[in-house]
Amino acid sequence: MYIADFHIHSKYSRATSKSMQLDEMSMWARYKGINLLGTADFTHFLWYHELREKLRETDREGIYNYGGTDFILTAELSHIYEKFGKTKKVHNIVFLSSLEKAGKFNRTLERYADLNSDGRPLLPLDAKEAVKIAMDVDDKGFVVPAHIWTPHFSLFGSNSGFENIEDCFGEVANEIFALETGLSSDPAMNWMVSGLDRFSLISNSDAHSPWKIGREANIFDSDFSFSDLRNILKYKNKNRFLSTVEYFPEEGKYHFDGHRNCKVCLSPEESIKKNNICPVCGRKMTVGVLHRVYELADMAFGRRHKHSLPFKKVVPLAQIIGFALKRPADSISVRKKLVELIHNAGSEFAILLDIPLEDLSGRIEGVFVDLIGKMREGAIRIKPGYDGEFGEIEIPVESDKSQDTQSLF
Repeated sequence: MYIADFHIHSKYSRATSKSMQLDEMSMWARYKGINLLGTADFTHFLWYHELREKLRETDREGIYNYGGTDFILTAELSHIYEKFGKTKKVHNIVFLSSLEKAGKFNRTLERYADLNSDGRPLLPLDAKEAVKIAMDVDDKGFVVPAHIWTPHFSLFGSNSGFENIEDCFGEVANEIFALETGLSSDPAMNWMVSGLDRFSLISNSDAHSPWKIGREANIFDSDFSFSDLRNILKYKNKNRFLSTVEYFPEEGKYHFDGHRNCKVCLSPEESIKKNNICPVCGRKMTVGVLHRVYELADMAFGRRHKHSLPFKKVVPLAQIIGFALKRPADSISVRKKLVELIHNAGSEFAILLDIPLEDLSGRIEGVFVDLIGKMREGAIRIKPGYDGEFGEIEIPVESDKSQDTQSLF
């Protein structure tokens, strides 16, 4: 297997850990069991030059290496522009096949924005123009719309998005062949919209800190070149692209509807009854991902199609450790224990998904083995996220499953 997380951020993006630099990225990729990372943020001048200095070419076209981890050139763009009389806000992930072509891409974008103000540049540029620029500088380059359901900055966002791919990308819509589902949706939710059947669905962490790398990821049969990846995604090659690893979408911070200031969180059904108006303050609530999927859906939940891939939902190991230690998942004590377990038992993905529980029992403490077993069974409870607040997940101490226990697969 070859596991890839294409969408992360460097230390030059806003609200991102200063630890998001190549040494830490590579180290945590190994801890997680990730083989390939997106470079992130190649549009930022300082980061681009660090990439040029430190990345080493491999024998696979468009794939670089640092510290034993493979890298592919990616960057996220934030488009804010007027279209159809409304302000549109769309995020795109650009994939390019070489550092030289990334440099050409940057020189074009410099006409529209200060690329050094943020690793994810803010562009007053129609989203389809990113596709045209990428194609102009790199005949192998491609664009993937990012976290497509997020309310505020995405292709289908309830606050500023579009109803379909064609309205957003116009004459270059056929150049879009993959979509990123985002943390607040999973593939099964996307299968409810038949208009998305023709796209490959990829899942990435969008990590802003090293220890969150791999909270979502993509599993391939083996390594690839840049052109290989493009063809795998474009032609939906299920022999090469095997499955995805998913966050529980309820835990994403925009899954349900709500109003954070009033601590109101509602299901789509409850929100519709209230006309999407906050029952506390009377203002419009943020319509979440599940509600937005329902609005565009034309198929029942549970439906599959010929291009659909298997997926596995996981609770990150740091959260499992946090349950046992009764500490926050991002605390130093949890992080230390996480590294200890990985050193004793194997990568995070191996621990969560692959190693038999009886084998884990001889390598790590029983409390962690018990919680991992319950996670594999789907014995979890989730309070959904809403309006920018992450959901709260719990693996019960008791072994009995309640009615809100969910299937892991």
